Amino acid sequence: MKKSFLSGVALVAAAFAVGTAHAEDTLKKIKDTGTITMGVRESSGALAFTLGDGKYTGFHYDVCQRIIADIQKQLGLAKVDVKYQPVTSQNRIPLVQNGTVDLECGSTTNNATRQKDVSFAPTLYVEEVRIATKKSSGIKGIADLNGKTVATTTGTTSVQLLRKNKRAAGMDFKELNGKDHSDSFLLLESGRADAFVMDGQILAGLISKAKNPADFAIVGEALSVEPIAIMYRKDDPAFKKAVDDSVRNLAKSGEVAKLYDKWFMQPIPPGNTRVNLPASDATKAAWAAPTDKPLEDYAQP
Repeated sequence: MKKSFLSGVALVAAAFAVGTAHAEDTLKKIKDTGTITMGVRESSGALAFTLGDGKYTGFHYDVCQRIIADIQKQLGLAKVDVKYQPVTSQNRIPLVQNGTVDLECGSTTNNATRQKDVSFAPTLYVEEVRIATKKSSGIKGIADLNGKTVATTTGTTSVQLLRKNKRAAGMDFKELNGKDHSDSFLLLESGRADAFVMDGQILAGLISKAKNPADFAIVGEALSVEPIAIMYRKDDPAFKKAVDDSVRNLAKSGEVAKLYDKWFMQPIPPGNTRVNLPASDATKAAWAAPTDKPLEDYAQP
């Protein structure tokens, strides 16, 4: 992607523009430039991942492609050039806030804290945070993590949830952070960590692509029920309406169920492996009544 540099005067003007943002800013930017920037993930399970050579795909990638197609139609554009900006758990929110990314299409939990900084589309996938481990570890649940080394990914909420869980009270475990989900799984696969705490679908996807998938299991109680959603800039009501209307239409038409089957039940690239994760009751409920309510409004285990 091209880099742009602003002079001191331009920086002041840009800061003023941010402070007096109009509702149609993002839509206007797309119409004026004919481009939109999608935030994409390298290894967020079937929700979002890379195929290499600058190519990305996944459930939320497909959702965002449909959103972009609807925005293109709304704006009357013959073509919209989609640019891809890889993001991590650590930088995804700042890159949305500063305008680098227009739509973040990964595996981001919608919670009340994040809603202070960014906005979320209605949820189409509700996740359960679980524990992955080697079958030989003897770990069956939260209580067995005492004295163990637990991997998670920098910038995610998983280990925070574990530490807050009442079943983890008084437990002592070491935490190791991977820079992304693949790196975190490698900590488990290589034996440097005894368990990996993360979204269940991410764990299932990584296990399906492991050298020896049969060596691993997802065990124990759900630590949290989390709405995972498309993220975009805050305080842009016209853009929010365009995105949210598109997402609701996907749910209402039944197209989202077809996308879910494609990514979670059928063989997917690059290895034609199956995640084999049927839609949960919570995910089906989200399709029936799409909402952007945060995690705190969901019943927790």
